[in-house]
Amino acid sequence: MTSRVEEAISRAHAEGRGVLIGYLPVGFPDIETSIEAAVALAENGVDIIELGPPYSDPVMDGVVIQEATQAALAAGFRLKDLFPAIRAITERIDIPVLVMSYWNPIWQYGVDRYADDLLAAGGAGIITPDITPEAAGEWIAASTRTGLDRIFLAAPTSTDERLSLVVANSTGFVYTVSTMGITGERTELDAAARTLVARLREHGAKHACVGIGISTPDQVTGVIEYADGAIVGTALVRALRDGGVEGLREVVRALSAGTPRPQTA
Repeated sequence: MTSRVEEAISRAHAEGRGVLIGYLPVGFPDIETSIEAAVALAENGVDIIELGPPYSDPVMDGVVIQEATQAALAAGFRLKDLFPAIRAITERIDIPVLVMSYWNPIWQYGVDRYADDLLAAGGAGIITPDITPEAAGEWIAASTRTGLDRIFLAAPTSTDERLSLVVANSTGFVYTVSTMGITGERTELDAAARTLVARLREHGAKHACVGIGISTPDQVTGVIEYADGAIVGTALVRALRDGGVEGLREVVRALSAGTPRPQTA
């Protein structure tokens, strides 16, 4: 099966730009609004969507995202709501929708069942921030069977051995962590991200997209100078929180203006 995520990256490259990947939690501020917000991402310049199912122990999430996911849980979101929400989104848009999920909910739901239900809902794959490839045999088998993309994380502290393992087992792209720590907006991105992408390329990564700390069009442009795409989360969640879906649209349009790649002679 052809990776829909890789197709989206290749399509953007053919247009002379990198991809903009947008994250939002499902169910914030409520399920229907989160569906409209995801559709708004696709309609205003996002190439790939990440949907985060709210989770009670979000160890990687910064304050803005934690507050949003806790609000979604308090409003009644449950994992059973995830797949109908994805279906409602994918019926209206034609870009890949990924789930970014901690491993415990997937394991409790049942790995094969989760993969099958995600595929049936029109999802494209899963980003798993807290499980490593050597511990993910069941998910690797399920994603191979279903054709879903499996996206593992690489960090600036990763050893060469770790990077080789991540590259060998990731499809779609490698999620390249720009800096150590939790998600959130930062005034300057670490130079470590550029070095890490170069290391991933040396280990054979076809596509690497950078996330954590990206919140402005200039930061998107800077990342796309050396990576295949920029991943934005906190800035989008903040925009939805403060300005609703219309405010989100404005922020996405501004961020997407930063995606053209530099022209080389």
